[in-house]
Amino acid sequence: MAPIWPVVALIGLLGLAIGSFLNVVIYRVPRDESILFPASHCTSCDEPIKRRHNVPVLGWLMLRGRCACCKATISSRYPLVEAGTALLFVAITAHFGLSAELPAYLYLAAVGVTLAMIDFDVRRLPDSIVLPSYVISVLLLMPAGAVTGEWWVSVRALLGMVALWLIYFVIALAYPRGMGFGDVKLAGLLGLYLGWLGWEALLIGGFGAFVVGGFSGTALIASRRVTRNGTIPFGPSMITAAVLALFVAAPITHWYGSMLHMS
Repeated sequence: MAPIWPVVALIGLLGLAIGSFLNVVIYRVPRDESILFPASHCTSCDEPIKRRHNVPVLGWLMLRGRCACCKATISSRYPLVEAGTALLFVAITAHFGLSAELPAYLYLAAVGVTLAMIDFDVRRLPDSIVLPSYVISVLLLMPAGAVTGEWWVSVRALLGMVALWLIYFVIALAYPRGMGFGDVKLAGLLGLYLGWLGWEALLIGGFGAFVVGGFSGTALIASRRVTRNGTIPFGPSMITAAVLALFVAAPITHWYGSMLHMS
């Protein structure tokens, strides 16, 4: 079903609001702080942020990237996370339409942005986010299979979850310096979503992470963000490859199939 564009616009606004909340999660969860209390405040002077300054993206622009009270610099990453989440929400809604599985993939976008940023910051994928996401994702995806009557899609999603978890588990055992068990847990979650889309998406998203990781690792070393012997977070590459697979798996499969027919 084609998406209704006014609804897509509303989804974009929802993405901005959720992106603002994700900034709180990204900052507080690694510090073991509550994501609910206290209210949003400046991390330099602890002054509560006024409501008009807490509007996603616009608030940062109004303040010109500085705290209204102490004039400390506010990272540009805050509006980028908000805008990026909104763009992902719009793209996913345009891709899936107003379908039964849309809420699940919007959740994937939100949790993916959160985990990618946290892993980049502290080289950790918190269990407090990853493990509950298994439950939430299953509860969102499985009813979607029941709505469409395609029970095999739900089974394939669960098989994809197990398959990608096992593959990454073996890699982590064989090469513990290159992959942590946080990546293994994330692989199972991503495998659930990729398996729902098909085996081609699972293959492209699961193994495309190593291609993305190679490029991103080279870029980080070249920019001197990390040294050759430094730790490079793999979670962002896994999430990037999985999200890309949502959009490119079907076209790549179609192109490859047409090439086989031509030969």
